[in-house]
Amino acid sequence: QVQPVESGGGLVQPGGSLRLSCAASGRTFSTYIMGWFRQAPGKEREFVARISRSGGSTFYSDSVKGRFTISRDNAKNTVYLQMNSLKPEDTAVYYCAADSGGGRYIYTDRRSYDYWGQGTQVTVSS
Repeated sequence: QVQPVESGGGLVQPGGSLRLSCAASGRTFSTYIMGWFRQAPGKEREFVARISRSGGSTFYSDSVKGRFTISRDNAKNTVYLQMNSLKPEDTAVYYCAADSGGGRYIYTDRRSYDYWGQGTQVTVSS
């Protein structure tokens, strides 16, 4: 079992950058596939990015591909989301989630993930 805790959110101008971190408690962090989702006001929670257990494979939504980079450091039990060229439409609460790999749902489906953090607010505005 892991408990993700996000940090690094804040207010940034359009075109700026932020790096989100997600520290996960527990000795089994490296056995989880990790993902990032986001939820804007009045909208459904949507998939952003996903990284394999070793970090060798990554997946992104079309809306962030080429601008965001997900990475992980298993020695530090931490997953990161580097966000560049931020746009106002990136404004949302960003959530970190852990997937034990049951495989019942497609990886973009929030039901694929077993553990969730509380979220961190990202606001992109001038």
